[in-house]
Amino acid sequence: MSTGEGTVRLRPPANTLDPRVVGWWRTQWLLLTAGPVVVLAVLGAFLGAARFWLLLSAAVLAVIGAGCAVLLPLWWFRTHRWEVTDEAVYVRTGVLWQEWRIAPMSRIQTVDTVRGPLEQLFRLATVTVTTASAKGAVRIEGLDHALAADLAERLTRITQDTPGDAT
Repeated sequence: MSTGEGTVRLRPPANTLDPRVVGWWRTQWLLLTAGPVVVLAVLGAFLGAARFWLLLSAAVLAVIGAGCAVLLPLWWFRTHRWEVTDEAVYVRTGVLWQEWRIAPMSRIQTVDTVRGPLEQLFRLATVTVTTASAKGAVRIEGLDHALAADLAERLTRITQDTPGDAT
């Protein structure tokens, strides 16, 4: 990557995700935790010999799951960033192991938006930018659904106007 004008370089992306993503992540975490808690509680209700340990396990898992649902999404929200310029898509994800991804416009092959049932409930969407990279697609999760649609349209327009990379 060169250092002249119009270049792509590693730098912190400027944009945060939509604040509703915190609620979306919390809901996902709680749903993930609820399944094992319910199974343990039901087993505890029917298996008298193991009742104490099963119910204790369910309670501990519920407390840990609730604590994680409160704290982790706030932490994730502070670290996840994204930005789109005329040259590239920049994404930073992760907390302990941060991943910074750059997708030059000349390498973009497809742009997709996805809205799962929970994302629809929170009026959010995910934009997936597929490139020629072996690392896989670049995903920007937690965008307002209207912003995601506009972003997908903008990326499509920019990539159509960007000559392909000869390397």
